[in-house]
Amino acid sequence: MDFNVRSSKYRKIWSVFNKGYLLLLQLFLLNQLKAANKRLIVFAINQAIMNLQIEKLHSKASKYERLIIGLMSGTSMDGLDIALCRVKGNGAETDIEVLEFKTAAFTDDFRAKIKAIFSKRQVDLQSVCLMNEHIANVHAGLINDALKEWGYKSEEIDFIASHGQTIFHAPKSLHKLEEYPNGTLQIGDGDHIAVKTGIVTLSDFRQKHLAAGGEGAPLAVYGDYLIFSKAGEDRIMLNIGGIANFTYLPGNLNTAEIFSTDVGPGNTLMDQYVQKYYDRFYDKNAEVALSGELNKNLLSSLLNCAFFEEDFPKTTGPELFNLEYLEQAQNSSSTQNINTQDVVATLCHFSAETITNAIKKCFGANAAAHIFMSGGGMHNPLLVSLLKTKLPHSTFHTTDDLGINPDAKEAVLFAVLANETICGSPINFGHRQGVPSVCMGKISLPE
Repeated sequence: MDFNVRSSKYRKIWSVFNKGYLLLLQLFLLNQLKAANKRLIVFAINQAIMNLQIEKLHSKASKYERLIIGLMSGTSMDGLDIALCRVKGNGAETDIEVLEFKTAAFTDDFRAKIKAIFSKRQVDLQSVCLMNEHIANVHAGLINDALKEWGYKSEEIDFIASHGQTIFHAPKSLHKLEEYPNGTLQIGDGDHIAVKTGIVTLSDFRQKHLAAGGEGAPLAVYGDYLIFSKAGEDRIMLNIGGIANFTYLPGNLNTAEIFSTDVGPGNTLMDQYVQKYYDRFYDKNAEVALSGELNKNLLSSLLNCAFFEEDFPKTTGPELFNLEYLEQAQNSSSTQNINTQDVVATLCHFSAETITNAIKKCFGANAAAHIFMSGGGMHNPLLVSLLKTKLPHSTFHTTDDLGINPDAKEAVLFAVLANETICGSPINFGHRQGVPSVCMGKISLPE
């Protein structure tokens, strides 16, 4: 028998035998590897997968323009602000356009669940644990619904920038516990949003601010500087949300002179009061406040708070300015029995007084500033009228005049923060207290 493997008769058989033998040899050698070497193989595989994820991030970061969804759910808890933004460049070259915006309303049941754990020192820890996931899932659902409504697919979106839901804000000025740092807590986990939407998500922005020596708020200074600074014009970006804050943008564009601070209550006390006594979410068009009158004794008592004597910058929240704060002020001023319309009117004056006092303290009694408003408070005609009266030398505008929907501004801010983390570098604000030069946001991958 001719067993010459060069003959065509046996060539295929020998080839199959060789391949089978080599496969068996490979399996045998692999089984002979020590456990340590097996771990090295697993590690190498994992590194390859991770490198693929990093490559995807790098690819998105390198694009000429990116689609980023900014999210904001504030202390008012009326709904989730969703802003779809087209972002080009980064840093001082940032160019941003709001393509779509909506406030996706929360259900009464969902809002009640948030309120049950919001701004309270003692809460059910299981509820906090479960709401961290639940809020993220609800937000993800609202994002998916918005994309469908706007005609976008998730794969067209590069990033989501999620603020989360603040449930407690505790700067040292409030907790006064020497051994503890500034603290803040936002829930609505980024991993859940990323997985449920299929979009890379950045979240938990405020923790980096704390870690770098800030108070976790306000963060508006970063986006305000990149979007709204203008050479030759000093600007004050005034946001009147639950808490009022402003950013000062000098016309010389010197980042070392920029600062941002909370000044006191914006809408939070008015909203809390009308929700309790009028069964409405807020005082639309100042209907209640305009039907009442200022009580000077109550206003004086409301202004009697150590927070207003603290240096700038500073932060606060409804942990301080709440209905208990109002009750204490009424007790100390013997105004417990004034009618509810007068209480709402006085609370509106209180917000106006704290905002204008802060601006005058920073820029002089005759401050002549270009003030650009955003936030729900700009829709309150009495509040805006009081601001203009108390700052007669200043001019008032909204961010609409600068091309950004004022109701969308805070959601847009977080889109800018995410863009800087992915594509930019920390802005050098020098050594200004409360404005650390850092990039913010934790990255959650959908896969």
